[in-house]
Amino acid sequence: MQQKQIKSSSNMWTGYYSGRTRWIVLVTLWILLVAVGELPEIRAAHLTGRFEVNEFFRFLHKFGFQKTEKHSQKDTEWDTFGYIYGNITSRVNFSVPVTLAVLDKRSFLEYYANRNDYDRDVACQRMFEKLDKIVYSRACNPHAEADYLRRIPCEKGKLCVDEDTRENVVPGSQFTFVISDPNVPRFWYVSMVACYQNVSTCQWHHYDYRKYQTEPPAIDFDITLVNGNPNRQTLSFFNPLLFHFSFDRQNTLEMYLIFFVVYLLMVPLQIYAVRLQKHPVTRLFTVSLVLEFVSVCLLLTHTIRYAMNGEGDEKLAIMGDIFDIFSRTSFMLILLLLAKGWAVTRLQISVSSWILLMVIWIPYCAIHVLLYIWNRTEVDIISDIDEYQTWPGWLVLACRSTMMLWFLWELRTTMKYEHSSQKLDFLLHFGASSLVWFIYLPIVAIIAVNVSPLWRYKLLLGITNSADCLAYCVMMGLLWPNRAGQYLLLTGTNFGGMDELDEFNEAPHIVHRDSDTLHSSNGDLAVDDYLDNEDDEIETLVLSTDDLLHTGNSYSVSSGTGGGSKPLTLHNGNTMNGGIGKGGRSFD
Repeated sequence: MQQKQIKSSSNMWTGYYSGRTRWIVLVTLWILLVAVGELPEIRAAHLTGRFEVNEFFRFLHKFGFQKTEKHSQKDTEWDTFGYIYGNITSRVNFSVPVTLAVLDKRSFLEYYANRNDYDRDVACQRMFEKLDKIVYSRACNPHAEADYLRRIPCEKGKLCVDEDTRENVVPGSQFTFVISDPNVPRFWYVSMVACYQNVSTCQWHHYDYRKYQTEPPAIDFDITLVNGNPNRQTLSFFNPLLFHFSFDRQNTLEMYLIFFVVYLLMVPLQIYAVRLQKHPVTRLFTVSLVLEFVSVCLLLTHTIRYAMNGEGDEKLAIMGDIFDIFSRTSFMLILLLLAKGWAVTRLQISVSSWILLMVIWIPYCAIHVLLYIWNRTEVDIISDIDEYQTWPGWLVLACRSTMMLWFLWELRTTMKYEHSSQKLDFLLHFGASSLVWFIYLPIVAIIAVNVSPLWRYKLLLGITNSADCLAYCVMMGLLWPNRAGQYLLLTGTNFGGMDELDEFNEAPHIVHRDSDTLHSSNGDLAVDDYLDNEDDEIETLVLSTDDLLHTGNSYSVSSGTGGGSKPLTLHNGNTMNGGIGKGGRSFD
C-alpha cells in the first residue's frame, strides 16, 4: 500500500513539473514570436524605400567591401571591385537636388557626427567642410579624385547628372560607384542628406522644402551593394556565396550548411534513442537538440535567400536566433540538473531545488533575450562594437559565469554522496567537459574585443556554433541507451517506490566483511561471512540504486567477487533469500 502511494505521488510531481515547464516555454516562445514583427529589419545588400526630405538625414547601410586584387581589372573575369548601383527618383520635381553620400569610415565619422546641429544650414556646412577638400565637384573642385557624392533625385529614364560616362554605369541603373581598395577590406557607409551645394558660391545649405512645396517631397530609392561585378553574374566564375554578402558576413552560408548536415544526422539518431529510453533527461536533451536544428534550418533558409536576392527573410532570421537562445538555455538546464545528481545519484529533485533552479534559470533566459533585443534596437550599426561589448552583453557573461560556479558547487555536492567509482569517474569527465562549454563564451568575447570588426562576426559565429555542436555530440554519446545505463538511472518515467531508494543510494551502503559474521543494522547476527580459502583479504560489497533497479518483482544482485559466491536475491524489496558462500544461511 505504501509503495503504491509513493508511486502515485512521484508520478504526480513528475507530471506537475513537466506540465509547468511546457507551459512556460510555450508562452515565452509565443510572446517572442509576436515580438518578431516589432523588431527592425535586418540590413540587406538590396535597399529599397523612401526618403522624405523633412527627415534631413537617413543612414542606409554599412557594407564591407573586399580587398581588390592587384591583377583585378574592371569588366573582366578577375574583377574583384565592389559596386554600389541603383535608381533614385521622385514623383515631384525638386528645385535643387539633395545629396547621396558613399564614404569610407575615416571620412564618414566626422560627417555623421555633425548632423545633429540645430541650425540645419550650419549642420550642412560642417558635414561637408572637410569633404569639400577631397571630393570631386565639376564646379567647385574639378581636380579631386574622390568620387563620393551624387546629386539626387535623378530624372526617370536618365542617368544622374553626375554620371558623365554611360559605360561606367551598370545597365538598368542611374548611378554606379566602383569601390577599389588594394590594401585591406574596408567598410563603406551609404547615406542621404537634405543638403545641396550652391554651384555659384560652393557653399552648402539645407534643403528647406517649405520654400518650394507645401508637403515634404519624397525620394524613392532602389540600391544594391555587391562584392564583384554585377555584369558578370552569368559566367562560370561568378561566386554567389560572396556576391551579396558584406565582407564581414562572407562564408557564413558555408558554415550553416556544415552545421545543417551535422544536425541532420544527429536529430534522427537522437529521436531513435529517445524512443528506446523514455526519460525526462533524454527528452529534454532531444527538445534542446531539435530546437538547435530548427534554428539552423531557419538561418540557413534566410542566408540562401540572401545569397540569391540580397534581402533574405528577416523574420526567419529572427525566429532562428530565438530558437537558438532557447536551445542553449535548455542545454544549460540539462547540465544543471545532471550536476544536482538527477538521474545519476537520485531519481527525483526536491520541490525547493526545483524552485531555486527556476528562480535562477528563468531570469537568465530573460536576460539573454534582452541582450538580443538590445543588440538589434539600441546598438548603433555605425559603431564597431558587438553584442558582448554592451551592458546587457556584460550582464549575460556575468550571469553565465555565475551559473558556471553554481554548476561546480552542485557537482561537488553530488560527488560527496556518491561512492561508486564508475559514477565518480563519469561525474569528473562530465564536469570537465561541461566547464569548457560554460567558460568558452566569456573567453571568446574577451578575445573578440581585440579582433577587427571585419572578422569579429565570423569568429564569434564559428566558435559559438562549433562549441555548441560539439557539446551536443558529447551529450548525445553520454545519453546513448546502451552506454548511459553504466552510470545513469534512466529507467523510464515510472518512478514508483524510488523515494526510499534515493535515500539508500546516497548513503555509503558498504557492508565490510572483516569478520566471520555479517551483522544486521541492529547488531544481531544475520549471515556467516564467507572467507575465500585462498584469499583472506577484506572484501567489500557495494550496493547502489542502479543495482536494485530492474523490471519485475524479483531482483538478483551478484557480489561480483570470486570464491564461488552465490547471488543475493531480493524478493518484493522486503525478503532476502539465498545463500552467501558456504554458510548457506539466509534472511527470513
